[in-house]
Amino acid sequence: MSDLETRVSDHYSGPSLLDNIRQALAETGADPDMPTLDDLKPVDEFHTGGVEATNALIDQLTIVPETRVLDIGCGVGGAARHVSERTGACVRGFDLTPDFVNTARALSDATGMSSRTTFQVGSALEMPEADNSVDLALMFHVGMNIEDKPRLFTEAARVLAPGGTFALFDVMRSSDRALTFPFPWAEQKDFSFVTPPEAYRKAASASGLTQVLEHDRSDFAKEFFERVFARIEKAGGPSPVGIHLLMHDTSSQKIQNYVKHLHSGDIAPIEMIFRAAE
Repeated sequence: MSDLETRVSDHYSGPSLLDNIRQALAETGADPDMPTLDDLKPVDEFHTGGVEATNALIDQLTIVPETRVLDIGCGVGGAARHVSERTGACVRGFDLTPDFVNTARALSDATGMSSRTTFQVGSALEMPEADNSVDLALMFHVGMNIEDKPRLFTEAARVLAPGGTFALFDVMRSSDRALTFPFPWAEQKDFSFVTPPEAYRKAASASGLTQVLEHDRSDFAKEFFERVFARIEKAGGPSPVGIHLLMHDTSSQKIQNYVKHLHSGDIAPIEMIFRAAE
């Protein structure tokens, strides 16, 4: 692991993460030993819009039980479990952060999904997958921590089978104004690499992948956060189970900065879909 990847992993690390999730589940009345996938939804999909955004992306894809799915930067495994539950496909995931991987494995065990989802520690710049072994690579809010976008796309192209798909949902730059840190993906700018969409397009083209879709999801994100804030206000505070468990003590400030720059047009969550040649 490079020095940069170590800093990224340390940013997300939390040795007590699983215990914190279990405690939060108990506070909501859920069984921490046997939670349902719905019980985990508020915490286990660490990207803008959560499961709504996951569905929006995979609804544009063809996924059947035989599809070999890879989740790049899987976090605590929520997207992998959801995709497997919805489609019947088995999903392999990897992440830089051992605490995330250990939590992903434990939550899949607890929800009865361990036979259909597997997780390991690994880097998106050296994916722990064989050549041509993946039909669909998914990536949710990972590229913001990856400086070397060309290497990311070269690796994605390497592991994809002929005709395979790389579908991603990342936060990208939409202005050149300075950003105010921290954000959910970085406490400071030295490991934040939020780039314009053109950087992704160029990296994809150089790797031999062809772009088939691009969709700015800013309006969806604004409406999503409005609903979240309204729900929190009505309830008198956030639910014990939520993505704040993944963001340590600065979670509120990170979300506020994200929403501020989203509304000012400095950043935008964007879907992209690419295809490998047949």
